[in-house]
Amino acid sequence: KSTISEDIASLRQAFDRFAIGRIETLAGATGGVRYAPGSTPEQTRELAEDLARRLRDPSRILPGGFLYIADLLSLPSLVARLGDVFAAFFADRRPDVVLAMEVQGIPLALMTARAFNVPLVTARRGGMGTGGPSVGVNYISGSSQTVQSMTLPLRAVPQGARALFIDDFLRGGGTARGVYDLMREFQAEIVGIGVLIETTQPREKLVDRYVSLLAFDGADEAEGLIRIRPSRWASGDPVR
Repeated sequence: KSTISEDIASLRQAFDRFAIGRIETLAGATGGVRYAPGSTPEQTRELAEDLARRLRDPSRILPGGFLYIADLLSLPSLVARLGDVFAAFFADRRPDVVLAMEVQGIPLALMTARAFNVPLVTARRGGMGTGGPSVGVNYISGSSQTVQSMTLPLRAVPQGARALFIDDFLRGGGTARGVYDLMREFQAEIVGIGVLIETTQPREKLVDRYVSLLAFDGADEAEGLIRIRPSRWASGDPVR
């Protein structure tokens, strides 16, 4: 016969060997054993390279130098893998909620929340929604330098919660900065920021200590060229 501790150790070794996630033990009266999806550095790099290749298709160029990515964020299997990547990186932050900004970042944040098995909280742009009393803040868009607003139902985030912000795109960092201010109204803490794509310009963002899977250097509409590549983090370099 083997003990429970020995069985858990064997499972942990097997999961590590085949890179299929992690077995975690939680101490205390409410603790136990749980499975956490994961992604190895090699798997993360391969996923980033595959996405960069898909996104270099000239037909994805939108007016203003933006990229069309909605179709990729509508693929459950792909977005689930992305959620596992972010969950693996932020595993030690142990968020209580995953926060998204409507609309396009929701699928990515949802799959990250699924990997953590915690609630998804979605902030709305502009006016109040239908979730009862709400809290709102104004913020300066880092890209357009215009004043915008975001709101969240008062009951959406418990006081003192640990929130992980996941989004699809980061340009100047204005939205992420606004999320910091919004969570302050709830006396909650942002424990991490993960984005699918960050632009390399402007170089100085309104937030730091974030990770991105892809770095977007820009698009040439006339030439049909898209300059996008795995980020330093996805390539295996230390994050900022």
